[in-house]
Amino acid sequence: MDERMKYGFVKVAASIPQVKVADCKFNAQQIEAQIAIADGKGVQIIVFPELCITGYSCADLFGQTLLLEEAEMALMQIMNNTRQMNIISIVGMPVASHSSRMNAAVVIQKGKIWGVVPKSYLPDHKESNEQRWFVSGKDTLASTIRLCGQNVPFGTNLLFDTPETCFGIEIAEDAWAPIPPSSHQALGGAEIIFNLSAHVESIGKHTYLHSLIKQQSARCLAGYVLSSCGFGESTTDVVFGGNGLIYENGDLLAESERFSFKEQMVISEIDVERIRNERMVNTTYSDNKGTCKDNIFTHITTEQVSARELTLTRNVEAHPFVPQGKELDKRCEEIFAIQVAGLAQRLIHIHCKTVVIGISGGLDSTLALLVCAKTFDKLGMPRKDIIGITMPGFGTTDRTYNNALHLMSSLGITQLEISIKDACIQHFKDIDHDMTVHDVTYENSQARERTQILMDYANKVNGLVIGTGDLSELALGWATYNGDHMSMYGVNASIPKTLVKYLVSWVAMNGVDYESRNTLLDIVDTPISPELIPADEQGNIKQKTEDLVGPYELHDFFIYYFLRFGYRPSKIFHLANIAFRGTYNETVIKKWLTTFFRRFFQQQFKRSCLPDGPKVGSVGLSPRGDWKMPSDAHATLWLKECEEL
Repeated sequence: MDERMKYGFVKVAASIPQVKVADCKFNAQQIEAQIAIADGKGVQIIVFPELCITGYSCADLFGQTLLLEEAEMALMQIMNNTRQMNIISIVGMPVASHSSRMNAAVVIQKGKIWGVVPKSYLPDHKESNEQRWFVSGKDTLASTIRLCGQNVPFGTNLLFDTPETCFGIEIAEDAWAPIPPSSHQALGGAEIIFNLSAHVESIGKHTYLHSLIKQQSARCLAGYVLSSCGFGESTTDVVFGGNGLIYENGDLLAESERFSFKEQMVISEIDVERIRNERMVNTTYSDNKGTCKDNIFTHITTEQVSARELTLTRNVEAHPFVPQGKELDKRCEEIFAIQVAGLAQRLIHIHCKTVVIGISGGLDSTLALLVCAKTFDKLGMPRKDIIGITMPGFGTTDRTYNNALHLMSSLGITQLEISIKDACIQHFKDIDHDMTVHDVTYENSQARERTQILMDYANKVNGLVIGTGDLSELALGWATYNGDHMSMYGVNASIPKTLVKYLVSWVAMNGVDYESRNTLLDIVDTPISPELIPADEQGNIKQKTEDLVGPYELHDFFIYYFLRFGYRPSKIFHLANIAFRGTYNETVIKKWLTTFFRRFFQQQFKRSCLPDGPKVGSVGLSPRGDWKMPSDAHATLWLKECEEL
């Protein structure tokens, strides 16, 4: 398989085998079996719990020479029985070197030991007494160790380079230090951190562990894989629940079942390309590298792991801008609050008491109106100073027209109706355009007429024109230049279309009266349309935006991965096929992906002169900070890759 077709993913696993305390041969057999299973599933790197070859809870038995020798023999057994496999395995065991005994992680592959990393921080409080049996690895001067007849690299400064990633290792308590070794490892180039742990369960500690690993993976902009001791360890005074956790830059990808009486293995894929892109654009991360200059790491290059066909086990959300469950309500509340705060500050700054907004009965203008209403309420200003203008044209349907009127009435704003038909007819005569030809001139003339009305009326009442266009429309250039593309403050500019719908629904259920709620819910169910083409014979919307530019849920998916992570078309295509399996076939996805890149590059000139508006998420298109691109940049590379899909 072409390595490029792995799209930067590295398949990893955290395994929690059954153990018998001090029974090294049994433990080795369990570890071997887990390695074989993982290798069969295409795992490239697997990590096991702390001291898994002996069991963590051997206590004073760690002082027995016999146990140390048997642990080494068990490691040889594991290497011999897995030498035909390409998988990299990280196992825990006690090692003796230079009259010292250390708690260590051993990296093995194809019968070879690539390196041994000792634990840096040994807990010696409450139930933990590791300093009784081990010494800290950071205190040793040795750079090599003799193990299983091999002279191998040894130390806390080891990083391991595979053809696809660089990884580092820390052990249990190391992660709890004020400055964990993984922080330095990440700055030194490690993209994935593996942690061999013996996490003792107690009330609330599991939640704290999740928080710790989540934050460390996010702070280091890294993948983080933890495996912790489970069933079989001694329960004399404590219980080991067995934790397998896989995080990526603060996102939980997979976790094991706690307190299982059987072995556990969790598998997922770390998106190393995402990590690299994040690090390149995060200047704080780059600036922090200077703190690591005194920590010189030794890089060890492992053997190639055979390429296999990539099968993702991690979840790929079809709607990455829209969280699931209770988190959606929290997200909507926060976004709405940001929009309101942004508009409020602008009104206060310019001493403006009036806003003017075009109300079409569609999603975007509805959300913008709701933001205005909430803003005026919070500022203690009367809603009557919100002037909503409905401007029916040739394509306006009864459904959207009536919804616009009902919404303005129920919200208690000042409402005006100014038809654009006569003005457009006169304009068509002036420019000698046949109004039976429903081309771009026909459509854009209406959009510009509406904008002129809003701007001029705002001047008349000393008001501010509120823009309604959303992020998805801006990305596609689905706006009339110097028409609805322009306003005095765009409150929806960084909100994707898929999220606009949920925001309106959320306000309907949480922030308005019954009458307004019914209107809002009908607006949510109305097909998205600019209504610039006359309705059909039944008076229904004839011009549907998604028929022309493609489904917004696809485009929002493309926007997220292109703008947020800088993914190439082939990777976006691959992920989209997973996310929308059963909804869109490959041909449809390819068609609209090509459309997206073509329009995104062609329409940059519209984004280069956007009005101000509040940023609400990690993706934005403001030319003042979020997205800077020449208007004449060529899409050739991206379109060529789309053609080759």
